Amino acid sequence: MADAAAEAGLSGIGIADHCVVSEESAEDRYRREMGFNLDLTYERRRDAIERLRDRVDVRLFDAVELDYEPRDEAAIASFLDEAGFDYAIGSVHDLEDVNVHVRDYFADKSEPERRALVDEYFEKLVALAESELFAIAAHPDLVERNPALRGLATREHYERAAAAFAESRTVPELNAGRVLDEYGEFHPTPGFLDALADHDVAVAVGTDSHRPDVIAPRVERIEAELSERGLEPVRVVDGAETA
Repeated sequence: MADAAAEAGLSGIGIADHCVVSEESAEDRYRREMGFNLDLTYERRRDAIERLRDRVDVRLFDAVELDYEPRDEAAIASFLDEAGFDYAIGSVHDLEDVNVHVRDYFADKSEPERRALVDEYFEKLVALAESELFAIAAHPDLVERNPALRGLATREHYERAAAAFAESRTVPELNAGRVLDEYGEFHPTPGFLDALADHDVAVAVGTDSHRPDVIAPRVERIEAELSERGLEPVRVVDGAETA
């Protein structure tokens, strides 16, 4: 991944594995089933990052992407304080304790139910910004990836989230994780980006790459999008443009 980031012309890469920290038993079971156990292994990974620093041509950053639930704020804050990552990313992935990507679950809902779930998603996103726990908010309209929830977000949702980010240290992410796939778009949507711009909210950029071969093409798409919109991304860590 580090070599691919260097080949893509980046000066740094954030290693931000997914992590779930919760005192809820159901969340703990989910964490174990999915392997999101960075809270138990981050010191080993940190050692690996340190060993690699002198062998790669990019700066390596020891980061984390944490699932955010308002009920888990105390546990998340405690873990982040203990672990001392270079930076932390927060993300909302679940509605009714089901991952947003599970299409069949949400497709079986009525339209009023699906609209209420999108309301809940943005309530959690606003709470994430207000928590001040994270440097970055990942893919801030993840509901768009699910066809059953796509297009249900409103200008009011975007305005409320943009206003929350305007008052927060947390920076929303221009996320390229699905620009090469079926969804084929960035997060956030153009309408959401417009609302962020109206509130003078800047964005961080992220390729959201899980494989080395997708970093370079996603970087190309990000650069084109930034150029077209005339945007300068925030560098969350001084001196770094991270993948």
